Amino acid sequence: MKKTGFGIRDSGFVACALLAAACARPRTESRIPNPESRSPQRVLRICADPNNLPYSNQARQGFENRLADMVARDLHARVAYTWWPQRRGFVRMTLKHGDCDVIMGIPSNFELAQTTEPYYRSSYVFVSRHDRHLGITSLDDPRLHHLKIGAQIIGNDHANSPPLHALNNRGIVANIAGYSVLGDYSKPDPPRAIVDAVARGDVDVAIVWGPQAGFFARQEPVALDIVPVSPQIDLPFLPYVFDISMGVRRGDAALKETLDREIERRQGDINRILDEYGVPRV
Repeated sequence: MKKTGFGIRDSGFVACALLAAACARPRTESRIPNPESRSPQRVLRICADPNNLPYSNQARQGFENRLADMVARDLHARVAYTWWPQRRGFVRMTLKHGDCDVIMGIPSNFELAQTTEPYYRSSYVFVSRHDRHLGITSLDDPRLHHLKIGAQIIGNDHANSPPLHALNNRGIVANIAGYSVLGDYSKPDPPRAIVDAVARGDVDVAIVWGPQAGFFARQEPVALDIVPVSPQIDLPFLPYVFDISMGVRRGDAALKETLDREIERRQGDINRILDEYGVPRV
């Protein structure tokens, strides 16, 4: 994956350090899809990170856990998880290894899987304290040359995320504080630190991938403003808005079609779940 691509939601695929073991599936389970089956052993096998809110965690508290439960109920199945941190090798060690069949959230142009129709579109956002009344909406705001800016970096090699490329292209370098999107994986909510930094006043404004910003901002003791980054595409082609889909193994057309039907039929319910988690959508 190119380091200048989607960056934050799929950043686990370009980082390093695999930390957990995948789960083997019992041979008696009946995999989805099989529309005529009503067997209690029918299983929707999900590849997920055990410590990656707001998306998923082992307590099944993320919105992707909620979506998986909804899909499984509709398919008269139960959910079984293969847990693996979303680091380098995540797809290879889970989906491609055959231990699970669905990744609940990946960029719609993700090359390592076959993707469904998108079920939401989100954006990088500016996060700032409401009591500061900064009102920053554009990467071209001249105040960004002077304010202290929090930005997400990818992996142990501190590869640039799209916002960092944009700031560097504008000559904004010395006033940036980097926060790893991977965070301290030994603690809950590893990527939360950048939003905490805004709430504490350690940085004046941060540029954060929308689902993370919206979810963690709701848990802060002070009110935070969340505004989508503009422009949506930085010329010649550096986007900040991305479609998100579910993903299956390439060639698993039957499962993709099953999930596409679910997304079309359940889009209203999906939107309500995303709203509960504060996911900004554009």
